[in-house]
Amino acid sequence: MFEGLQEKLEGIIHKAKGYGKITEDNISEMLREVRVALLEADVNYKVVKEFISNVKEKALGSSVLTSLKPGDVFVKIVNDELIELLGGEEKPLNISGNPAILMLVGLQGSGKTTTIGKLANFLRKKHAKKPLLVACDVYRPAAIDQLKTIGKELNIPVYDEGLNNPVETSLHAINYAKENHYDYVLIDTAGRLHIDEKLMDELNNIKEKVHPQEILLVIDSMMGQDAINVITGFNEKLALSGVILTKLDGDTRGGVALSVRHLTNVPIKFIGVSEKMDGLSSFDPKRMAERILGMGDIVSLVEKAEEIIDEKEAEKAFKKMQKGKYDLEDFLGQMKQIKKMGPLENILKLIPGARKMGLNNIQIDPKQIAHIEAIVLSMTKEERANPDIIKASRKQRIAKGSGRSVQEVNKLLEQFEQTKKMMKQISNGNFKMPF
Repeated sequence: MFEGLQEKLEGIIHKAKGYGKITEDNISEMLREVRVALLEADVNYKVVKEFISNVKEKALGSSVLTSLKPGDVFVKIVNDELIELLGGEEKPLNISGNPAILMLVGLQGSGKTTTIGKLANFLRKKHAKKPLLVACDVYRPAAIDQLKTIGKELNIPVYDEGLNNPVETSLHAINYAKENHYDYVLIDTAGRLHIDEKLMDELNNIKEKVHPQEILLVIDSMMGQDAINVITGFNEKLALSGVILTKLDGDTRGGVALSVRHLTNVPIKFIGVSEKMDGLSSFDPKRMAERILGMGDIVSLVEKAEEIIDEKEAEKAFKKMQKGKYDLEDFLGQMKQIKKMGPLENILKLIPGARKMGLNNIQIDPKQIAHIEAIVLSMTKEERANPDIIKASRKQRIAKGSGRSVQEVNKLLEQFEQTKKMMKQISNGNFKMPF
């Protein structure tokens, strides 16, 4: 997401660092480029105009310290304004009810039914409590079956009453949740191809009967600026508590995320970052601003790691690195854990300075990882523990057993040795970046 905008802003910031001081002339030149970058990212023109005006006023204002470098001043001002544009502070879900009731609404094709599964999964992982999915989309063919399939995949129960009245179904579901001690009730409502009175009346009826703590609009970020009209339309009728932007991982522009809060005053609460059932992240304006400016998102990276990586195993591997005893068995175990975090190219993009290090455009074929696993698994335990004993005949046997070439075996062993050396340097605090 935001790849095009990131690249352009990084170029502008680099240029700012070349100036001896900030003047009206050079700030105007930089802001012209920022304006073009934002418009090309599909940010609403009214939002762009106000953003540029605010940055210019602050950059030329008396609050700018002359002791700071111009590039640092510019980055700080742009970062602060981006945070403000994105909503300022993170807006957490209201889950105070017993059970907490979350009602998801949206147009057809927005990814609402998939998102409700992702949100239930997110809440279960984060709070270790019981969610219940409720099927109230009785109009779209197979919508109930789709929700049941998602529930089965996640091992989260689905309450449904077939094609019964959605308002009655939602009421019955709340009573069922109370009787069976569920903590969250997530209601999947019907969508339409466009906003219409019948849809809104039904949603309002559900709202009036169940009194949800949250009414979340699920919207496809690929809609671009049309999304603003949809959000406004739903908000006028339902008083939305938040928005979930889906498919943001597939939209390199992402301008709608920069326009939503400013134009609708509805906070973004979650964003879809992958198609997988763990591909939903809470929306934090500060972290998002840093990502847009190419500073990475180390908090998200750590959170992902904490969910997946076994702390005891990681500590054990760290100690072995310090002693120089890190082996291919450890390498294989860590690779399996990292695989669970999702596509490696997405993880690399979260690293601060990823673009400068050329990590943002890396495409990693999942088959390559499978090939590496096959090679390591074709080794004996002795070979994994002591790769130095792997000579020509052993390499041929490993290559044959894994279905790969001897050249690939050699390449893996070389990469492992390089990784081992680097890991030891990092663990001992002696690592220096090669640039």
